[in-house]
Amino acid sequence: MYVVESKGGAIACMLLALFFLGTWPAILTLLERRGRLPQHTYLDYTITNLLAAVIIAFTFGEFGHTNDGKPNFLVQLSQNNWPSVLFAMAGGVVLSLGNLSTQYAWAFVGLSVTEVMTSSITVVIGTTLNYFLDDKINRAEILFPGVACFLIAVCLGSLVHASNAKDNQVKLNKLGDSHMGKKGSLSDGSNAKEGKDLENGTGKVEKAKAGTASFLIELEGRRAIKVFGKSTFIGLAICLFAGFCFSLFSPAFNLATNDQWHTLDDGVPHLSVYTAFFYFSCSCFVIAIILNITFLYRPAFNLPRSSIKAYLNDWDGRGWALLAGFLCGFGNGLQFMGGQAAGYAAADAVQALPLVSTFWGVLFFGEYRKSSRRTYILLIGMLSMFIVAVGVLMASAGHRKH
Repeated sequence: MYVVESKGGAIACMLLALFFLGTWPAILTLLERRGRLPQHTYLDYTITNLLAAVIIAFTFGEFGHTNDGKPNFLVQLSQNNWPSVLFAMAGGVVLSLGNLSTQYAWAFVGLSVTEVMTSSITVVIGTTLNYFLDDKINRAEILFPGVACFLIAVCLGSLVHASNAKDNQVKLNKLGDSHMGKKGSLSDGSNAKEGKDLENGTGKVEKAKAGTASFLIELEGRRAIKVFGKSTFIGLAICLFAGFCFSLFSPAFNLATNDQWHTLDDGVPHLSVYTAFFYFSCSCFVIAIILNITFLYRPAFNLPRSSIKAYLNDWDGRGWALLAGFLCGFGNGLQFMGGQAAGYAAADAVQALPLVSTFWGVLFFGEYRKSSRRTYILLIGMLSMFIVAVGVLMASAGHRKH
């Protein structure tokens, strides 16, 4: 079994996890904006998310020789370690609920704000829990100022969303009801140009410039989740729920791998990161399958009904959804590998993923284009506070004693 033991190796795992975990939400957002039902996308995503855990378990979990103190993955499957297994599976359940919630929050408040708010809540609650579970191996005088910075980022994220929503409403009011026409069409003929629609994956179309009212109407017409006329508080409430779920999965995984509550019988070795991650991903998979199949026939937010047959025949964007599952699965696995070495509180630095998500959101989705000066100031302040918070959190990294 391969074990990350150095602080440098742990930080390398965190940085790679940061890129993976910041990229997969952008892919799912892209598919929703193309009009693919989120239930279809999430069912594809969850398959490869589990497959990533299986690959990690049979590679890193089986490297080298096994021994009684550090058994390999297959050996642990037959051991009496069910208390720790249940903690790992509980972590998978809350992560699945959080991920399922965010795919709807992205539509309501945008990729950037969703990721900042959920990640900040995760750090404020989850990092505090992990600090005490890890027997305070992280430096509190550095760690908790970083947590405070994340809390400030949450508040700024709410203000960014409110300001951007107000900007969008002003744009729509200027366009006027007479220019709305059929939903999703460009009837005013302004700010449009001929070009290849990269987001929609089609050929030559009339495409509005990002940030204009016509762009917002065009996007509303083709996206799967319709958000016009919906309360802005819906998206913020979903973010808060998702953030609370995310804040619990890492502490649960910590308990599964380190048995701080002494639930295992004497002589039973702790779960390895790879075994815990396998059970964690299995429960995540089961919950995702159950909920998304339910949402096929009983959709939320007025989405159209679907079916298993319609899902199986929907190949538009399936490759992207499968890629997103791999990125998330390997990202989570790397986060846990780094956390086992340097402390799970410090590993929560991967919650810097909104920096990556915001980059994709601005670059590809036109988020915050042609917004007000107030929105830009708040956005810069939010991201700056976030960068400071992540740097402080990584500086608090300790070293777990074996």
